[in-house]
Amino acid sequence: MPKISILILIFIFLLSFIGGYFYSLDAYNLDANAILLAPSEAHFLGTDRLGRDILARLMEGGKISLIIGVGSAFIASLIGLILGSMAGYFRGYIDKTFIVIVDLFLTFPTFFLLLALVSYVNASAWVLILIISITGWMTTARLIRSESFKITHEPFIKILNLAKVSKTKILFKYYAPILAPIYFVSFTFGVGGAILAESGLSFLGLGIVAPQMSWGTILSGGKELIEIAWWVSFFPGLMIFLVTFSLINISNYLQQLTNKREIQN
Repeated sequence: MPKISILILIFIFLLSFIGGYFYSLDAYNLDANAILLAPSEAHFLGTDRLGRDILARLMEGGKISLIIGVGSAFIASLIGLILGSMAGYFRGYIDKTFIVIVDLFLTFPTFFLLLALVSYVNASAWVLILIISITGWMTTARLIRSESFKITHEPFIKILNLAKVSKTKILFKYYAPILAPIYFVSFTFGVGGAILAESGLSFLGLGIVAPQMSWGTILSGGKELIEIAWWVSFFPGLMIFLVTFSLINISNYLQQLTNKREIQN
């Protein structure tokens, strides 16, 4: 078990969603007497160019970043699960249509597709969840489709089809439990990827709009101050790294469990 990674994630989630109740400083408070202060007892992680406390801003920004990461990964993985399992089960015309749609989406680099979509709408947390979901379901869908083909050729599926069991029942009762490990692996990878995507967009000024904040916007705010105030960019970058690295470790562990189960079967 990647215990350290799980503990890191639990700590970051608690810090982001509960930490504000125990930390007295306001993320939006401007203090002209505390501009670009280095980490100290008064401000544990320092302040930015407007005198705002970095730790308080990391807590507030973490809510947006984590909501976007978890929300978009859940939706993207769910879309991939539904479309991939349908393509693998029904095959024929549905599978051919699925391949065309996936190839069409994969023709465009994902990040540039994100940039194109975001440039036409006013970005918010829910808009980013939707856009990242639309551009992030293809890999999961292809994995699910490949596994669904294997399941379709299993003898018990053929028996269920001969018995004229409802196709919806077959998909949800028999396909879904077998495909669940792939879904969870894709989900954990997707959370990290979504947080990185949101951070990249916010860093370029196309993500979350003030007064809302995310780790990406905080990181962007310190890019011009890196030589004189390293802490403004370092700590949001560290949070992004810790979450992404921990999720990759958990994903690798889940993938190993899945591979062991396949070998045993």
